[in-house]
Amino acid sequence: MAFMQALRDRWSAADSLVCVGLDPEPSKFPARFRGDDDAVFNFCRDIVDATARHACAFKPQIAHFAALGAESALERLVAHIHDAHPGVPVILDAKRGDIGSTAQHYAAEAFDRYAADAVTANPYLGRDSVQPFLDRADRGVVILCRTSNPGASDLQDLVVADGNGAGRPLYQHVAATIARDWNGHGNCALVVGATWPDQLREVRAIVGDMPFLVPGVGAQGGDVEAVVRNARTADGTGLMVSSSRAILYASPGDDFADAAADAARTLKEQVNRYR
Repeated sequence: MAFMQALRDRWSAADSLVCVGLDPEPSKFPARFRGDDDAVFNFCRDIVDATARHACAFKPQIAHFAALGAESALERLVAHIHDAHPGVPVILDAKRGDIGSTAQHYAAEAFDRYAADAVTANPYLGRDSVQPFLDRADRGVVILCRTSNPGASDLQDLVVADGNGAGRPLYQHVAATIARDWNGHGNCALVVGATWPDQLREVRAIVGDMPFLVPGVGAQGGDVEAVVRNARTADGTGLMVSSSRAILYASPGDDFADAAADAARTLKEQVNRYR
């Protein structure tokens, strides 16, 4: 099933707009995982199994696995999600962006090696750097637009002239270009941070019903009500509200999985309150 259809189906089936981020940090794992040679996989698997009923998607962050030499764990984790929780799409958070054959290999890495349903991508090298991802019509391409980090304004807020001589921030140009020119297969989504509710509203007005991946709630302090009110689509969907640390490390004890499920459920209920 194509990523966008799977996402829409999941919004309905789970009644959830919550995307569970999978950012393993072994120093934060419960004591029971000490001495476990496969701790990264086992911890993340337990989190997945506990939170799947509350998730519209899972988002493993590739650097957290690669830095630990745990690429095999990531491959097995994605396979486990597909096998144990069919219908829950997996977004590989890789923020790839390069040119030529390198971009093609990055697309193969995400979609063939890891079997991700979607991947995050950086648009700032231009369309050709993202084209190999766009060409995979059945997979999602979640493109950085207005990110949640404090330094986002260094470049993304720079005012750039448009064809009519007027100026608007670069992130708005990115949003408009993707919606107008890059989304021919209807497989694009945008990353817009929860920490910028006004920008969420502005980008929604530019791109219509295109889905947003919204990081920055939970540990980064984004306001759930502001996110949903400013960025939901007319049918009350259109969002993947991402939370990682607040769910993964909700408890340091043996109840970590139950605590993660409670945190995911609580976020789902908060989001649904404003839909």
